[in-house]
Amino acid sequence: LLRLNPFFSRSTSPRCPSFPFRPPTQGCTPLIFKTFTRSVHQNKFYCLSMFPYPSGSLHMGHVRVYSICDAIARFKRMQGYDVLVPMGWDAFGLPAENAALAHGTTSPAQWTYKNIDHMKQQLDFLNLSFDWDREVTTCSPDYYKWTQWIFLQMFKKGLVYRKESEVNWDPVDLTVLANEQVDDKGRSWRSGALVEKKLMEQWYIKITHFTKELLDDLETLHHWPSKVKEMQRNWILPQ
Repeated sequence: LLRLNPFFSRSTSPRCPSFPFRPPTQGCTPLIFKTFTRSVHQNKFYCLSMFPYPSGSLHMGHVRVYSICDAIARFKRMQGYDVLVPMGWDAFGLPAENAALAHGTTSPAQWTYKNIDHMKQQLDFLNLSFDWDREVTTCSPDYYKWTQWIFLQMFKKGLVYRKESEVNWDPVDLTVLANEQVDDKGRSWRSGALVEKKLMEQWYIKITHFTKELLDDLETLHHWPSKVKEMQRNWILPQ
């Protein structure tokens, strides 16, 4: 690509390249893509894509999703909006550990961070307009210490509890699946294994204490698709 298109020529700067190309893993966010914390801009737009699993390499599904997100973000910038487009890595949990073991890696952390570095290079070559200064990695203590803090606050308020119930069990990834993660053939969306029903004791959140507030606030989301809002209603108050 670099040989065929001079538009993607590298910069001579050791820190940041000339716009629009950024060498992989430089971690430099061009000023046009940066979102300032204390922005006084009246028109703000938050463009968030689902964070990828750092499973090894990006595929065309990733390219499709992040290209769509990038097109929307660039369009909103041209309309005068101050746009925030963060990127991160959904890297915490048993799937990452199992993937590391399957590839003969003794350290899930080593495997995961190696994949993150590789996938970040791929994203850089796509020239997407992420604000890399907002990058998060969910397996990093700097990130999950806050999810732990939130859980502890709910625990202190009596909003979490343990009980035994039937769950969807993935015998390959050795993890519990939500109903939405089981396909119409009864297989795990990730591993492809036949899902088993299993009794387990686990943590629950008392969202039923906030049923009215959650349902009422759904009505304020005027731009949400009706199908998505109905899914949320069924999750908040299952039939």
